[in-house]
Amino acid sequence: MSWLVLAGVVAMIVFSAVKILNEYERGVVFRLGRLVATRGPGLILLIPGVEKMQKVSLRLVTLDVPPQDIITRDNVSVKVNAVVYFRVMTPEKAIVEVENFLYATSQLAQTTMRSVCGEAELDDLLAEREKLNLKLQVILDKQTDPWGIKVTNVEIKHIDLPDQMKRAMAKQAEAERERRAKIIHASGEFEASAKLAQAAEVMSNPISLQLRYLQTLTEVAAEKNSTMIFPLPIDLITPFMEIAAKKLSE
Repeated sequence: MSWLVLAGVVAMIVFSAVKILNEYERGVVFRLGRLVATRGPGLILLIPGVEKMQKVSLRLVTLDVPPQDIITRDNVSVKVNAVVYFRVMTPEKAIVEVENFLYATSQLAQTTMRSVCGEAELDDLLAEREKLNLKLQVILDKQTDPWGIKVTNVEIKHIDLPDQMKRAMAKQAEAERERRAKIIHASGEFEASAKLAQAAEVMSNPISLQLRYLQTLTEVAAEKNSTMIFPLPIDLITPFMEIAAKKLSE
């Protein structure tokens, strides 16, 4: 029995002394509470009872920022949520400088988003997301740098507007469409009136008027009506009457 107990104790010591870290992991090692090294990946040997290790992942972390109640600069209440992408660049700082770097980054992202979005007006919040995303990323990256964390990207996912504001924006969009339609209609009327004025100037010539009259007669005749009654303009036969009068005078 004594040999079995001794073998079990040795196995436990060996198990606690040997650690294996994946390629994306690093181990921050403390010896009697003092930081000594950052090890990994692969096989790690620790002094049982003397050294302790905390694992840190170096992979990209996707942090979902819950919806935050924000009042914009033009006094509109909205809810905004976002997603933050970051990774640990210096494992020893992420363990030593902050108690829980994941929770700290989440809280910092929430407060920063409320501050940045609260400084913008609603139109800017809806139309200039890229600018706000970049501003959030720069601020978060600067504040998390002492923790050994690199914020690579921040994306505002959704902006939830009150129902009253949605109805107001719908009315505004409808009024804008009606305004554009009226402008286009007025522009068309103006162009048409200009063309009509040009046509009236051309048709003021008697010869042009007679040609137009003959063209109209041709179009009416194409309808295959059995009987047509139309007045014959005097201007059309005046030249012939003048020729006949000259011959009679001769």
